[in-house]
Amino acid sequence: MRRRRNFSPRRQAGNAALQEASVMKTRKSTRGFTLVEILIVVIILGILAAIVIPQFTNASQDARRSSLSSQLQTLRSQIELYKLQHGDQLPDLVTDWTPLTGTSTFGGQTFGPYMQSAPSNPLNSRSNVVDGDGSAAAGSACGFVYDYNGGSGTGRIFGTDTDGTTIFVE
Repeated sequence: MRRRRNFSPRRQAGNAALQEASVMKTRKSTRGFTLVEILIVVIILGILAAIVIPQFTNASQDARRSSLSSQLQTLRSQIELYKLQHGDQLPDLVTDWTPLTGTSTFGGQTFGPYMQSAPSNPLNSRSNVVDGDGSAAAGSACGFVYDYNGGSGTGRIFGTDTDGTTIFVE
């Protein structure tokens, strides 16, 4: 004969209480993070920050260089247009930007303005121009180096960095 187990209500209540206590114990122990887990997450975040932050700090300098490159392309095209409309004569930008920002007459025709206002170098916030061929640093007191050479230069224009180094952005 088989013996039947007696599942009394009292015994079932005791088993249920044990199971509930076991579940509560398990929940309690898995409720939070351990110190080691938190340290690992902090270390990973530190490594990611060390990789990402330098890229953002260089982004503003790269944006300024890109702006200077765009500005120089515009200046070069306007100088070429001036030269084309004025019988192969270069604009004298060494004293000021008036030949490009104002109007001028050549052969009985009025030309210009080629630009709305004098450009400002985004790297050093200067807008003045010095005469030079770009081979030597013009010094930190200028925004642009222009190869004018009394009208017989090449007409190329370059930007300068914050320390006066000529930048050949082509």
